[in-house]
Amino acid sequence: MPDAPGLELILAGINAQHPGAVLDTSYDREQAALIVNPDQIRPVLTWLRDTEGQEYTFLASVHGVDYLPAEPRFAVHYELLNRERYERLRVKALLPDPAAIRHTDINEEDATEAFVPPAYGTDRYRDPADQQTKERPTGIAAGTASTANAVPPKAGGAVDEGSAPAGAAPSGDVDPASAPCHRPDDALPHIDSVVDLFPTAEFQEREVYDFFGIVFDGHPDPRRILMPEDYVGYPQRRDFPIGGEPVIFTRDEVTYPGWWN
Repeated sequence: MPDAPGLELILAGINAQHPGAVLDTSYDREQAALIVNPDQIRPVLTWLRDTEGQEYTFLASVHGVDYLPAEPRFAVHYELLNRERYERLRVKALLPDPAAIRHTDINEEDATEAFVPPAYGTDRYRDPADQQTKERPTGIAAGTASTANAVPPKAGGAVDEGSAPAGAAPSGDVDPASAPCHRPDDALPHIDSVVDLFPTAEFQEREVYDFFGIVFDGHPDPRRILMPEDYVGYPQRRDFPIGGEPVIFTRDEVTYPGWWN
């Protein structure tokens, strides 16, 4: 895989053709990574695939990450492979949480400084409380600004989806739309699909959407892939409630007859 100087050469080559596309590099524990502007993920991956001397023609994996409480909260990681040189390269696209951005005007006075997820800077695995005291790179936040600004606040001001109107009596029924991990499509993070560039991304992008609620614009079949279509929420988000729902398998037929109904 590329070493740290090699990553800087790749950064310079990509930014020469696509200014601002690569925001930073990371070389940690012999894992090479480019941190890129999510708006330019397709030009970056195309350059890495087609440029002579790079030729990362196989996309081995696409997976999502939730860095809560860090901001940008989400990320999509692309694991590229050059099969001739047996070289691997990771590309990270950081995505802010649009649902949080829509509510920033409410708590703007109480807002705390966002910090970069563990992977940037020298002390990568320090306690988050300590990280907030460190100086943060400004390029990464600037690079994600265009994505963050893509979701305008609702007219009349944003309202916390989980709150009830003043004076309203509490109800025992929970509206699925108010669940902590259920958001309308305009409150979900978006990034361009790369299925036409790397066909292996088709099912993997669906899985990232299924578990993290990251929407891949332009995907040919943007459905859930493992969870039921009517499932509420995204179960690998860090704020998703844990437990409470039994998982039924065919071996439980004796205990739960007719469970498929």
